[in-house]
Amino acid sequence: MPMLTTEDFQALSITLRLAFISTVILLILGTPLAWWLARSRWKLKFAIEALIALPLVLPPTVLGFYLLLALGPNGPLGSLSQSLGGGSLAFTFTGLVIGSVIYSLPFVVQPLQDAFASVGRRPLEVAATLRASPLDRFFTVAVPMARRGFFTAAVLAFAHTVGEFGVVLMIGGNIPGQTRVASIAIYDHVERLAYGQAHVLSAVLLALSFLLLIAVYANTRRPRLLQS
Repeated sequence: MPMLTTEDFQALSITLRLAFISTVILLILGTPLAWWLARSRWKLKFAIEALIALPLVLPPTVLGFYLLLALGPNGPLGSLSQSLGGGSLAFTFTGLVIGSVIYSLPFVVQPLQDAFASVGRRPLEVAATLRASPLDRFFTVAVPMARRGFFTAAVLAFAHTVGEFGVVLMIGGNIPGQTRVASIAIYDHVERLAYGQAHVLSAVLLALSFLLLIAVYANTRRPRLLQS
């Protein structure tokens, strides 16, 4: 019976590390952005929302291609990194993190934006009458009331990063121990007609993704179960 190889475990380790780091960064960057989108009345806000949602409809290879150009030695981000002594960002784990953050941004911003919008203005206005500062109102009122949105955003970002293929392949290539993630390892197995190995690794990702989605649906349905 086929078993996971050392390279498979290595690819899984890189995948999980990439997903964890990307999720943390996404929550840090996505929270203030989602808060602004939920509260702002700017007429052109829809353009920012469309830009954030672009990875949902853009082919991953297209996004990966332009990110490769940006992260390469002649690109703006790659040139900046080289000027700071960091070298090119293309075909590195750091490049994978940058690409994953951009690719998974809507999976964090949209749930958080909906969660913040559902808080409404009344609880914040009440907190303001109690002399709570804007920062206090955010952390003591908005964040606790939007905690389900944070959970959903974190799980979706993690799961989406685990399943990436086109973007990570374009940006990181297929370097064992550095940029080869689980989805690329599965592709390698299929190319070599090692369907047994591909099945085992695919089953691991399938089970992980299913468990993450169960957590999301259980979290969002809990209020209805309590009401019934």
